Amino acid sequence: MKRFFLLLSGCLSIAALQAQIKQGTIIYERKTDMHRMIQDDQMRAMIPQFRSSKHMLLFSDSVSVYKAVPEDEAPDPFAGGGGVRMVFRGGGSDGGDLYKNFAQAKSVQANELAGKNYLIVDTIKQQPWKLGTETQTILGHTCHKATRKLTQAGGGMMRTISMNGNGSQRADSSRPQTKEVDVVAWYADDIISPVGPDSHGQLPGVILQLDIDNGGTVFTATEIKPTVDQKELKEPKKGKLVTRQEYMKIQSDLMSSQLQGMPGGVRFRMN
Repeated sequence: MKRFFLLLSGCLSIAALQAQIKQGTIIYERKTDMHRMIQDDQMRAMIPQFRSSKHMLLFSDSVSVYKAVPEDEAPDPFAGGGGVRMVFRGGGSDGGDLYKNFAQAKSVQANELAGKNYLIVDTIKQQPWKLGTETQTILGHTCHKATRKLTQAGGGMMRTISMNGNGSQRADSSRPQTKEVDVVAWYADDIISPVGPDSHGQLPGVILQLDIDNGGTVFTATEIKPTVDQKELKEPKKGKLVTRQEYMKIQSDLMSSQLQGMPGGVRFRMN
């Protein structure tokens, strides 16, 4: 009898290991509260409060690629009047495809800016998660809660453009803004890969839901497939290699030149 129970225990352990998913493809819906980014009440009235987009995470136990899912050509509810079209699209960290190699602690983000391709090379930094005891079920997977604080990089930028007496324009202010926000993740430890949506991860399982800043941005997995095209898990090679600091300076310089051509009195905030 004892031998029977030992054999049964061994079979159950093997079955549990086989049930663990080590690679796959996950589709996320990202829902962003756009009104938090806009201070002007008139602009808020012009657009819906929430903006949704779809994203794809392809992963193995040590490599992942996060990218935006192409949207169907349809009327954009965020298109402003007067021919102004407001577009909020992106892949990793609101940029292009985000590649991660956890064995090498390396990330590469492929971005296109002003018609030029860039490859932003960075290291995968530790994320100080606190593991909780609460659980919930997402797409049939038992997920565990983890929390941390996040200081949003760059936070945002406030810029006021005014008209001088002679009709020329000048920038009155341009100041970076940072704030610390709460991040809540729900990860499935039966999907054993340290990945998650966007730049988030490094938990004992894949993140299936992520809430940043109490509903400011919420990622929710809508579909999970236990298969992945290995050809898609390749490091991007097309573009100029730059550090994140170098890319941020290029982006800032481009934004400053564009702001000089905007009408006076324009005031906005980006997060």
